[in-house]
Parts: sequence; structure tokens; C-alpha cells
Amino acid sequence: MVDSNFVDYIKIHCQSGHGGAGSAHLRREKFVPKGGPDGGDGGRGGHIVLVGNQQKWTLLHLKFHKHVKAGNGESGGAQLKTGAYGEDIFLEVPLGTVARDAETNEFLFEITEQGEQKILMEGGRGGLGNDHFKSSTNQTPRYAQPGEPGREGWIILELKVLADVGLVGFPSSGKSTLLSVVSAAKPKIADYPFTTLTPNLGIVSHREEKSFVMADIPGIIEGAHLGKGLGLRFLRHIERNPMLLFLIPADSPDHLNEYNILLNELEEYNPELLDKQRLLTVSKSDLLDEQLMNEISAELKGIPHIFFSSVTGFHIQQLKDKIWQIINS
Repeated sequence: MVDSNFVDYIKIHCQSGHGGAGSAHLRREKFVPKGGPDGGDGGRGGHIVLVGNQQKWTLLHLKFHKHVKAGNGESGGAQLKTGAYGEDIFLEVPLGTVARDAETNEFLFEITEQGEQKILMEGGRGGLGNDHFKSSTNQTPRYAQPGEPGREGWIILELKVLADVGLVGFPSSGKSTLLSVVSAAKPKIADYPFTTLTPNLGIVSHREEKSFVMADIPGIIEGAHLGKGLGLRFLRHIERNPMLLFLIPADSPDHLNEYNILLNELEEYNPELLDKQRLLTVSKSDLLDEQLMNEISAELKGIPHIFFSSVTGFHIQQLKDKIWQIINS
């Protein structure tokens, strides 16, 4: 899928349905000229509902559907007939979609499970028919309730990719290459920064038919939390990954400093990200001999780390074993 088809943020205008009016009908039949009230209730207005669909991974299908309007409820009728409910509108969204009020930025809810349904905007309640208002002192009420109006407003939907492991690193640190080697994902790979412009997901097979999901997040640069580079657009995807795998390339001039910059960017964006399980790796380790590995290990003293190479397969299985151990600890 081309990069422009990945949409992880949209703003839509929603309007739920108005409730139908209750009926003020009085019973009139051939031999019952003065029957009592028999007006039915109005129907509920249509809801706007979000539905989780694990087959979708982008909000593209809603990008050009800016205005969503549910159906209005019908009025009540004679013989205590309740009006029909307004048509509900169901919007399918990828798992990991968060809904917010566009005006206040208030968090409303998130969709995380297949088939999960949550009401984004409730339809107005139908009005009560006159049968509800009869009493010993008012046996023929000639009034009924109007239906409640529906709600309307702008809603923000943003997608935070769901994966077991999120790859974190500077551009061209080897994230896409690793994902392509350990899964069937086919991310774009090149030797220039920002090759990856959208998050890529891959299912990594492990021992004994086990598996986990890995996400290749577009590269972070210093100042990303301020919006530099791809900045805030993709940092939010890291929030949904229970484990973060940091990649520092073997040819980095300062491995420890690069790791600290990445940690700082995550902390400045959301300090809670540092509470996640994390593992530091040194990618492109086919460029290193044993002496250079020892020197880098000394530089990273006290920080658990693994050397690996996606090109030669060096320590790839050990890396998968360690990831599995961490995410299932």
C-alpha cells in the first residue's frame, strides 16, 4: 500500500438522530366514542457507533466522509405504537483507534478489540406518548412529549498502532531491515533518512509456532517531541507498544549518546513511555569484530544490550528469544 494511503488522524462532524415525538392520540372507535389516551412513544434517534475491525489498519476510508448523520426516530402512533428507531450509523475503525472531542480534546474512549462497539454519539430519546400522563384527575391528557434532539459536534479519531514490540531508533538505523528479515512484512528500505514514512507491522514467528507483532515506527530525530522531522505524527504510535526495542547502528559515532537522545525524546513526549519494558540492540553488527564489540559493550556498561545483524543473521534467533522472554515476563 502506498504511503499516502496511511491515514492515522482525521476530524469528522457527527450528528446523531433526533428522537421522535410521542403521540397525543385519543382512542376513537365505532362503539367507543370517548376512549382514553392511546398515544405511543416516539422512537429513539439513531446512534453513531465505532466498531473495531482488525482487518483495517488505516482511517483512509473515513478521510473523505467528513459528515456523518444518523437517522431520526419516528413519531409514536395510535394504539400505543412506538415509533421506529432512527437508523444507527456504524463506522469501522482499526484496533487502536482513539476518539476525542475536537473542541476540548477530551479523551472519550478507545477501540482495542475485534468487534468491540462503542457509541460515539447517542441519539435523542423518543418522547413519551399521552398514555404515560393519564391519572385519576386527568383521564384524557391531550399532550405528549416531543423527542429529544440529537447531539452534534466535531470528533477527532487518531490511530495508535497496536503491536507487542515497537522499534525505536534514528532514521537508517536498520529498523525496516530487521522487520523484513524476521517477518513477511515488506517495508521500503533505502540508505537515506526517512525511508519509512508510515508504521509497518509484521508478525514474527517464534519457536513452537509462537508469534508476536512488531511495529517499525518511522525514525526519530533530536527534537521530535517538538514536532521536528516526523515528530509528533508518529511518536503516539509508540504509546501502544508494551515493549520498545531500541536500535543503535554499529557505525554510530557515540552509541550511548544516541541512546540517551532517544530516551530523552520519549520522556519529553510522554514520561510514561520510560516505564515500558525496553531492550537496547546494536544493529549492523556485521561491521564489527570482537574487539569493537567489547569496546561498545564497555561504553554501554550497565545497560542490557544485544549485538545483531539483519544481513548475516547474527544473533537474530537470540534477539527473538529475548523479546519473547520480555513480552511474556
